[in-house]
Amino acid sequence: MLKEYETISLEEVNSVAILKLNRPEKLNAFNMQMLEDMLDAIDLTNSDDNIKSLVLTGSGKAFCAGADLSGGEKTFDKSFDTKAKYISDFRRDAGGILNLKIYDSLKPVISACNGDAIGVGATMQLPTDARIAAKSSRFGFVFAKRGIVPDGCASWFLPKIVGIPMALELCYSGKIIDSNEALRIGLVNYLVEDNELITKAIEISDLFCNSSAPVSVAMTRHMLWSLSADNNPENSHIIESKLIDSRGASEDAKEGVMSFLEKREAHFKNKISSDLPSDFPWRKSQFNNED
Repeated sequence: MLKEYETISLEEVNSVAILKLNRPEKLNAFNMQMLEDMLDAIDLTNSDDNIKSLVLTGSGKAFCAGADLSGGEKTFDKSFDTKAKYISDFRRDAGGILNLKIYDSLKPVISACNGDAIGVGATMQLPTDARIAAKSSRFGFVFAKRGIVPDGCASWFLPKIVGIPMALELCYSGKIIDSNEALRIGLVNYLVEDNELITKAIEISDLFCNSSAPVSVAMTRHMLWSLSADNNPENSHIIESKLIDSRGASEDAKEGVMSFLEKREAHFKNKISSDLPSDFPWRKSQFNNED
């Protein structure tokens, strides 16, 4: 166990951090304590050079059944929240705070959906780099059915994953879709038997990380997620040029070339904790600037 938490568990398996939502008696319903625990766990995995990736999954029969509705009719009325922590000129959506943290991760993030993923349980998977679903999984963007709107920056992430028409259909209707439909529309990348979920997640992590330089993977993650949203490729060329210059002079680049020429496995020495390029980060979210 990497650290003890109240609403999640965090353990390391083969250099992969497995973050498991751990309120099975509540179907892993999301509350503010879970937000705090997940934010801390993501920071912990980012700072640990021995961890190559992060997997999000759930305990019990659900991934996450959505927001904890135990507050009844006041659940989504933030005017009753006198202890709101994330306030600027408005109260920040908790799902969005979490998803911006995932978006800013320096390690690949993989979701391994083990059951129902409803509301924030569905949206928290959108900023992950690969989404794996057990065959028993179901997904629902039910916000309009609860009289609210999508959370977790879903209005930015979801259309990029499934396209605008399908995103509108999912959010307007709030319909629950099964894992086969999720795979068909591209909401998930992989569909596996329930008992193969974590094995598949570790397999994908190995594919992403085992033969690639960690610093290069971190930079590539941020480049593709953020720069692909620009209106034109000019900024991409600027950022790529600066990072190629920086990385090209690194020990990793020397090792990458020599390992290829010598037909051997590469052993990259640069670390995320100490060797990120000076030009990074080239962007910061508004939320992070407020911290």
